Amino acid sequence: MKTAFRLAAIGVLAFASPACSAETQGSYADGTLTSEQSFPDSAWRTVDPENLLLIDTTQGTVGVELYPEIAPAHVTQIKALARDGFYDNVPFHRVIDGFMNQTGDGSNGNGTGDSELPNIAAEFDFRRGNDMPVTLVTTRGDASTGEIGVGFYKALPVATQPISQAILTKDGKVAAFGLHCRGVTSMARTSDPNSANSQFFLMRDRAEHLDTQYSIWGSSVLGREHLEKFNIGTVGDGPFEPDMMTKVRVASDVSEATRPTVQVLDTGSDAFSSWIATQTYEDICDVELPTRTK
Repeated sequence: MKTAFRLAAIGVLAFASPACSAETQGSYADGTLTSEQSFPDSAWRTVDPENLLLIDTTQGTVGVELYPEIAPAHVTQIKALARDGFYDNVPFHRVIDGFMNQTGDGSNGNGTGDSELPNIAAEFDFRRGNDMPVTLVTTRGDASTGEIGVGFYKALPVATQPISQAILTKDGKVAAFGLHCRGVTSMARTSDPNSANSQFFLMRDRAEHLDTQYSIWGSSVLGREHLEKFNIGTVGDGPFEPDMMTKVRVASDVSEATRPTVQVLDTGSDAFSSWIATQTYEDICDVELPTRTK
């Protein structure tokens, strides 16, 4: 059975005080906009519909921004399965409160099955250059582990080496990896790192012990409020009525007249720089970027 976690210990990380830098710093504690939080149209980034997965569920629609530049093989597989209808009417077969919602077994519906497509090699981390700017929020680490910058690539929370170190590397890039914060989507697997296939999970809360152990391929930018509504339980383990993915589509396959236009506050904008300076936070996973639909 595919599992969405591994039984490995990880040290508690300390958090340094934020300080503005060329890769902007800041925070946000609630992704829901209020009347006091308004931004100019130029401050919003529109999510590419070709890299937006619309997951209709029994609790509402969740929109996930896909990152082919970070996990190309996983994004390709997810899109192929969605376009083939593999994910339609598939249950959330394993839902753990305070952790994650697991789904994607379109064969058996209980976590024991996968698709007929080949398994995918691990994409636990990635390398980025100047073409993948990150907006820094703070650092993680301590004297024993060393500090690393954490922030956002588009709407995805990531940890990264300083881009200034790129001039010292052969490929002109630095190491980075996605963080398992609330709203992030990641691929389930067995004990074999290269066994991911069709099952995936949407994070209900942070889980640092999953970082660099599972392949992150997206982040929820629409309907994040639905993530904690799914019924708690596991198929085959006592009474449990699972919620369902009723239909899963790539947004570009939906008519322009009916698909949502999803926008995320651009972390590289002046408006974001001004706004985040007034916010407080304890961890990168407390930061939820403002989004809107048009």
